[in-house]
Amino acid sequence: MKSLAYTKERELLQKGFVCVAGVDEVGAGCLAGDVFAAAVVLKPGAHMSGVQDSKRLSASAREYWDGIIREKAVGWAIGRATPKEIDEINIRQASFLAMRRALDQLDDIDHVLSDGFVIPDLLVSCTRVIKGDTKIKSIAAASIVAKVARDAYMCELSLQFPQYGFDRHKGYGTVLHRNAISKYGLLDIHRKSFCNNFV
Repeated sequence: MKSLAYTKERELLQKGFVCVAGVDEVGAGCLAGDVFAAAVVLKPGAHMSGVQDSKRLSASAREYWDGIIREKAVGWAIGRATPKEIDEINIRQASFLAMRRALDQLDDIDHVLSDGFVIPDLLVSCTRVIKGDTKIKSIAAASIVAKVARDAYMCELSLQFPQYGFDRHKGYGTVLHRNAISKYGLLDIHRKSFCNNFV
């Protein structure tokens, strides 16, 4: 895989920005569980050649790079929005909420690079990058941190509700998950607005 460059972040720093964060979400399409977002600020010139969009990496590679990112990044943070919030305000707005919650934990951010959308209600400027998790290193790093954190959360839920198989499908609408919903019903962690066709 081609290594992602730090080009966009460096360009923004050269324009006078001081602290540029990449942000991405994971779990927007799931039937169950929180939507997660991560924000990551990388050091200029950070040597993380294996950092890619989380969807392009194996689970073991994601966990490896998650550890490297957390150790070497200038800063990182995770935000979440609950199934209740998703049902109340819709998944896009809940994803934005999770992103803002992640960004709010980081100090001195003055610009944000976001995958696909300009995040509303930020106090700093934001650049959207279409397919940013495949182009921008800090967004790809955020996708990894968010994915690893959310997968761990879904595995914890699987210990509480083993009959649903959350450790296997991570809340996505697989046949296994849909069949479990049909057999056992919905839990509080299910997004009711996503599950009308399965109950």
